[in-house]
Amino acid sequence: MPWTREDMAKRAAQELRDGFYVNLGIGIPTLVANHIPAGMDVTLQSENGMLGMGPFPTENEVDPDLINAGKQTITELDRTSYFSSADSFAMIRGGHIDLSVLGAMEVSEDGDLANWMVPGKLVKGMGGAMDLVAGVKRCVVTMDHTDKAGNSKVLKKCTLPLTGKACVHMVITNLGVFDVVKGGLKLKELAPGVTAEEIGAKTQAALVS
Repeated sequence: MPWTREDMAKRAAQELRDGFYVNLGIGIPTLVANHIPAGMDVTLQSENGMLGMGPFPTENEVDPDLINAGKQTITELDRTSYFSSADSFAMIRGGHIDLSVLGAMEVSEDGDLANWMVPGKLVKGMGGAMDLVAGVKRCVVTMDHTDKAGNSKVLKKCTLPLTGKACVHMVITNLGVFDVVKGGLKLKELAPGVTAEEIGAKTQAALVS
């Protein structure tokens, strides 16, 4: 059974380490906030000027003025601090963020990422993605392995405008987990019930052992 969005977020949370400063992108990555291991000290950072975010609020906790960069309502912690967006991007560009978990439309076998526009379609835009892939120490991508028509989104070369080149370190799809290595992608883990043969059939990118 392929992983759900929550499953992918839970798997991405396994890449967190104690003391990390982490930026979560729009979509599946935002769910990672709900799966931080108990007792682990992780500080979430947002491009709109917030350091230290809690999990998503319950219905009774919603504060419409308290949002992340994706305009989703969030919760704060006792240690939360607020500052300008310029300071937030200085943290990212200065290499002070340990890990970013981002969504993607396409990823290539070289670790190229396309996640900000589809020509002719209205999407949210670049946001902080280009700064994140250039300034963060490690980039993990979460995405569906194929589009709705069954075409692979894990490609030899991205067809959409790029966010960054050779910037992705790990890809987590609904079918499995892949490390970006020299020569292509290395299959690290399979989702329950998914076979290596299915991965091979649905992956355009080169798979290396």
